[in-house]
Amino acid sequence: MKTHFLRTLKPVVERFPKVASSYRSVRDSWHVYMEPRDTPLGFKLAGNAAMESGRFEQEETHIVESLLPHVDTVINVGANIGYYCCLALQQGKYVVAFEPVAHNLGYLCRNVKANHWESRAEIYPVALSDQVGVIEIYGGGTGASLMKGWAGTSSEYRTLVPCSTLDKVLGARFQDQKCLMIVDVEGAEQMMLAGAAAFVARDVKPLWMVEISVTEHLPVGLEINPNLLSTFEIFWSQGYEAWTVDAECRIVLRSELEKIVETGIDTIRTHNFLFLEQGRKQELLGAA
Repeated sequence: MKTHFLRTLKPVVERFPKVASSYRSVRDSWHVYMEPRDTPLGFKLAGNAAMESGRFEQEETHIVESLLPHVDTVINVGANIGYYCCLALQQGKYVVAFEPVAHNLGYLCRNVKANHWESRAEIYPVALSDQVGVIEIYGGGTGASLMKGWAGTSSEYRTLVPCSTLDKVLGARFQDQKCLMIVDVEGAEQMMLAGAAAFVARDVKPLWMVEISVTEHLPVGLEINPNLLSTFEIFWSQGYEAWTVDAECRIVLRSELEKIVETGIDTIRTHNFLFLEQGRKQELLGAA
């Protein structure tokens, strides 16, 4: 009943920014009291129906589960309500999570505690970028972004959050450990990676799964992600190979991205990518 009422009210209040802000606050405060419940994946979770049901990013989930036995620590940037954190914690991994949106952060903490995993999880309520300070974040839920206009989000739907860089927060920690980096920052990947240059260049190279939009959710006026090629280049320059995170799990070459940028035609059709040290794909994923 409450959910139906809020959905009915939404088109009206969104025309008035201050009223819309109050509406979102009330909506989120009602939702945050949902109790984590058992999922088909074997842990308790609340905050997203697709994640709770096991329907969320099924191909990505399969690949993450395949990579977990090869790592000691999982670092989740843009952890949202903790779906991938819970997958890793369930497998006995140590987890470091970054999530700046208060609504998501509330669920993340509740989901970790509901499964009694507090002793193996570090949670930082900050956005990771290329600077230290305070920054605006637009939107909420799974689509919150540091990029203005991302996914058509109104510029009035914004919040100030603290920000830092991965290199400053973690420094030399986990330097000799095998790490899996899961990054979902809705268009701000290049900024985040600029603040993680030392981490990307580590001798013990982390495994990375990064969401990078090619054509989806871009601000109005953009047809192809203007940072597409340069974001991949950050990894290629450090000896990584790029692979699609989908059923095909195929390699992504610079020549293909150059053609996408030139023609505007997306031949990749996925927005999640693996970055693995050259020659390690077979060892880590076999024929997957």
